[in-house]
Amino acid sequence: MSAPRSHAAADVLVVPAGTTAADAVAAAGLPQSGPKAIVVVKDSSGRLRDLTWVPAQDSEITPVSMDSPDGLSVLRHSAAHVLAQAVQDIFPEAKLGIGPPIENGFYYDFDVTKPFQPDDLGKLEKRMQEIVKAGQTFRRREYSSLDEAKAELAHEPYKLELVDIKGDVDDSEVMEVGGGELTHYDNLDKDGNRVWGDLCRGPHLPSTRFIPAFKLMRSAAAYWRGSEKNPQLQRIYGTAWQSRDELKAYLNRLAEAERRDHRKLGAELDLFSFPEEIGSGLAVFHPKGGVIKREMEDYVRARHIEEGFQYVGTPHITKEGVFHTSGHLPYYADTMFPPMHMEGADYYLKAMNCPMHNLIFRSRGRSYRELPMRLFEFGSVYRYEKSGVVHGLTRVRGLTQDDSHSYVTAEDAPGEIKHLLNFVLSLLRDFGLDDYYLELSTRDPKSDKFIGSDEQWEVATKVLEDVATESGLELVADPGGAAFYGPKISVQVKDAIGRTWQMSTIQYDFNQPARFGLEYQAADGTRQEPVMIHSAKFGSIERFFGVLVEHYAGAFPAWLAPIQVVGIPIRDDHADYLQEFVTLLRKEGLRAEVDFSTDRMQKKIRTAQQQKIPFMAIAGDDDVNGGTVSFRYRDGSQRNNMPLAEAVAHVAEIVRSRTNIGPSAA
Repeated sequence: MSAPRSHAAADVLVVPAGTTAADAVAAAGLPQSGPKAIVVVKDSSGRLRDLTWVPAQDSEITPVSMDSPDGLSVLRHSAAHVLAQAVQDIFPEAKLGIGPPIENGFYYDFDVTKPFQPDDLGKLEKRMQEIVKAGQTFRRREYSSLDEAKAELAHEPYKLELVDIKGDVDDSEVMEVGGGELTHYDNLDKDGNRVWGDLCRGPHLPSTRFIPAFKLMRSAAAYWRGSEKNPQLQRIYGTAWQSRDELKAYLNRLAEAERRDHRKLGAELDLFSFPEEIGSGLAVFHPKGGVIKREMEDYVRARHIEEGFQYVGTPHITKEGVFHTSGHLPYYADTMFPPMHMEGADYYLKAMNCPMHNLIFRSRGRSYRELPMRLFEFGSVYRYEKSGVVHGLTRVRGLTQDDSHSYVTAEDAPGEIKHLLNFVLSLLRDFGLDDYYLELSTRDPKSDKFIGSDEQWEVATKVLEDVATESGLELVADPGGAAFYGPKISVQVKDAIGRTWQMSTIQYDFNQPARFGLEYQAADGTRQEPVMIHSAKFGSIERFFGVLVEHYAGAFPAWLAPIQVVGIPIRDDHADYLQEFVTLLRKEGLRAEVDFSTDRMQKKIRTAQQQKIPFMAIAGDDDVNGGTVSFRYRDGSQRNNMPLAEAVAHVAEIVRSRTNIGPSAA
């Protein structure tokens, strides 16, 4: 056996021909149990292999531990197979679909006579635990021919379909079928007898005992292979982790995410709603939500003006020719609302603002002295998202973008992108979002989705990459994620509980200026084509609003809170005194009111806490006599007997500083 170069799990080992990867791992003294157990290996080509893999010649391998991304994926894929075995044990008539690992878990699709019920998940989880405890081993077996595979899978119609279309399936199906070969995994009992099996590429864990912690989450309907034309199957979702502690932590994160769900808080705090009478994905903001939305708009409008942008406005509909000129219709027609035919022309609801800004630029001759020309608007756009992906404010059909476009010379493009990135990051910090990284989305050279020459893409991508790298922030590649007209930088923000959201974007566009015939007169008198840079600081007001609700769990910083101060009298006869204090606050532009309800003081305090109001101003006899108020903050801390003028200044300072008071989710 070959000795390892060191004992780090990521080090390269050598597997001598005719021996197993497991032999090399054992000889290296690497963990074979626990969260850091080596569960698979990666060969020199980057392919994951079972520990039972026996190379025909000496081969280098990299051990893969269970707690690594690849190891977790294998763990979850193996858990999906244990789920499928449990389903067919309890529901023998069930036909198998596919069962891939996904982020944080796995799923498996089944054709069953009736939908799964909540009680069924408990029964299946118990059966899975029995399979795990039994320590069944996973054995890989390669079919010698298609006919052999079809004969063995004759009772599984969906697996047969995958065999017939092998090589033309999506990633999740490839997980089941494999690339250049057809393989099957058998589950063997302790005596080596086959107890169950499935068509699968693998790899898998050495045995079911390596699945330390899992939980079935829910079931849902899902069309076979994602097409509404295909049969509707029943999908069971689960999660699996390298330890019980990790599973518990994940479930706690889910519970916290549910507590912060902006749809739930939006109703509880009376911020917004989605009336069925209006339509799916179309939000209305209530007065309290309107306050937050107005503060966001006022902030970003003022910031754009400070940063040299000119405010413009464009209509909600346009003739279709504009979107042909821009190039959007061939690429985005399926996400645009159907056209309206009027006066011999088709009109579309606007799905993006950039074509209209191009027409503003083109409306008269432009000189190099006007560049950079920066246009900005609150552009309301409409996108026909499928009903299955519409999700509260974070995925809507009607949205408002703080959309801007900079028209610059090619030489000035790097400086403008740097300016925009600094603008974006300072905005995020002002809203309390200061944990982020950058994602660089580039084109897929094999795809026909993208327009423009190789040279144009190379230049544009290099400009964005250089600016992103210079920022010092982490930069993550996103191959194939660019817009059809150019690469983009997106800011990926982490919220208070570690979830990542795509927020602001900056995109380099070398295509639309040419398509619209945009020109400016250069210093030497020649006509030149500008570079167009798209940027959205919020992305969309609705999505940013929804993320803020969840980030703060509804406990907004005082400057965003719909009600900043509520006066709570100890007795009814103290209410008029607090009203005088509220009047002083309002003169400073602060949002304040007195709770004149007949509730007892403690009930009023609970109500204010439930509404997550930052300041509760309480007054009793001592305050009235001394010309003071006592503050109770939403985190439960207090500050007593503060003179009125000082109290007004205190609230105003907190509001204008845009800082949060007390715990962010008090």
